[in-house]
Amino acid sequence: PLALEELRMLVELFYLPYHHGPQAQHLLEHLRWLQANSPSVGVPAPNGCGGTQWHGRAQSFRLLCAQTCRLHSRFVRSAGRELLYDLHPYLWDIRNMLLAASAFVLWLGCQSIAAPVLLGGDAEPWAHRGGLFGELQALLPVGNSSDLFYHPPPLFPSGQRYVLRPLLPSDQVSAGTGGRPSSGAPGLWQQLSPGPAPAGRLLGSFLSLSPEYTFVLEDESGPCGYAAGALCAEEFLQQRDSSWLPATRHKYPQDLGVGGPALGQEALLFFHAEPPAVPLPVLRRFPSLVQLGTDPRVLDTGAARSLAICLLSVLRANGSRGVFCQVSAADRQQLSFYSKLG
Repeated sequence: PLALEELRMLVELFYLPYHHGPQAQHLLEHLRWLQANSPSVGVPAPNGCGGTQWHGRAQSFRLLCAQTCRLHSRFVRSAGRELLYDLHPYLWDIRNMLLAASAFVLWLGCQSIAAPVLLGGDAEPWAHRGGLFGELQALLPVGNSSDLFYHPPPLFPSGQRYVLRPLLPSDQVSAGTGGRPSSGAPGLWQQLSPGPAPAGRLLGSFLSLSPEYTFVLEDESGPCGYAAGALCAEEFLQQRDSSWLPATRHKYPQDLGVGGPALGQEALLFFHAEPPAVPLPVLRRFPSLVQLGTDPRVLDTGAARSLAICLLSVLRANGSRGVFCQVSAADRQQLSFYSKLG
């Protein structure tokens, strides 16, 4: 059964329509302060220990987020069915929002660039929902994108726990050497590697040219999802075609897959085919490129939405005003994935 502290947290998350309990207030206060005082947006520290204070509060915020995500998992596994189906939609919404917010704060602490975090600004009343969810939504840079935040909860609640975080240097070392963490799921870790794995061929350029906009979703079995982006798609595509692709083609020559499995040959053909050009009007109107995906074992659409919200938030925080993705018309799996994201 739930512990007393977990019950208290559950009550404080949904205290009254316009009032929150202490735990929920701490979440909002931490997120507001962290955005306003982030070292990555060029805010001068009031004293010599400003960076230490920021990282301390970031750690406290992420701990509260982790506790809430753990509460969601424990509630699903221990609550009675009637109570579960009554409260789960609200707790699931908060869990998804905090997955994205926690990764966004972790990303802010990793950056050395100076760029303004653009808040959502004024929005129509219907763009924001009420309660703690709505207040957290308004604090993220893509808070006014209401369609992104509206998604029905799953019919069958799952207690699966997820962690969403930026790509770490250790991830790139493991991927580059063909290895993976001992707890990792080999299927997705191969996708995160720069070799000719099915999705890795799409991610390799992001890992090499834009690692600061790459995020990893993990469950209890290891990596199970990714989100990658390029702030300036025009510059990114030029670098991909002029330097990354030639180096990759040299590393994986076209005759390497002769006599091998069909999947490997298909990946090699992908590297050696000329990538489709992106029309200039698209690049002007939607200057950033994104790529997202999850392992088939991720059945919870909320986790995929958290990936999208986090990636779009960090791009928006650095001034992007629109994004696009490239999907093959024959790739039904990716088309279905993006359709479910809205």
